[in-house]
Amino acid sequence: MLALSLVTWWYGKGWAATIARLEAMITGISRLFSVPILLRTLFSPWKRIVSYPGASLDAKLRAMADNMVSRAVGFVVRILVLLTALTMEALACCLGVVWVVAWPCIPLFGIVLLIKGILG
Repeated sequence: MLALSLVTWWYGKGWAATIARLEAMITGISRLFSVPILLRTLFSPWKRIVSYPGASLDAKLRAMADNMVSRAVGFVVRILVLLTALTMEALACCLGVVWVVAWPCIPLFGIVLLIKGILG
């Protein structure tokens, strides 16, 4: 009876829970790297460093250049973090798919190894 319950769970709720954990892991990676926030603030200045122009044309041009550099630095850093998040999500997705596909075979591996151990 216990073996039947294990098989029923393994190929039913256990497999569904494995798929749910994979989805949760991918969502967790997205939240960990704050992907929606990074996409929304992609062109924002780095650490909100903004220069305010003075009265002269030279001060306005310097403030504009400073602000452009700050936005460029913010863009580059955010793009690198987004690429890292994408890499981590792709890796988690690939490994998760392998795990979900291998899930039904794991009990069979135990049986095969047991028979191989007995027969020598």
